Amino acid sequence: MGLVERLVGRGRGTRVGIFVDGPNVFRPEFDVDLDELREIAGGEGTVAVARVYVDANAGSGLIQAAEARGFEVVTTSGDVDVKLAVEAVEATVDDRIDTVIVVSRDTDFKPVLEIAAKRGLRTVAVAPGTHGRSDALRNAAHREITLQ
Repeated sequence: MGLVERLVGRGRGTRVGIFVDGPNVFRPEFDVDLDELREIAGGEGTVAVARVYVDANAGSGLIQAAEARGFEVVTTSGDVDVKLAVEAVEATVDDRIDTVIVVSRDTDFKPVLEIAAKRGLRTVAVAPGTHGRSDALRNAAHREITLQ
């Protein structure tokens, strides 16, 4: 798939990776719906990678809900941000995806979107709500979505 097709054309042939920053989006002040996240990813193409990153304190209800909706749950005792960023960049450089979606309010993921865009991938930043929106992520992405 060529650069123009990756940036402009979205469809079945487009492989999508969605990477969800659990500790930053699954908070009481945000009402994040896992089904809506899958819908967003599916609207960009065929979901090739769907991961929710959580820390060791994540509740079993969240883990079960994510797995039931087709997300792989990655639990880490270390920094969730580092694990998510490394795996998102790996998927980008290994040519496993054509579109990278980062669901977070953390500006630490700006380099992930920049690296993906530099490699010709389409980038999408999803914020958990207006209050949780990162202008840096919005500005780095080709498309930004703020959940209501």
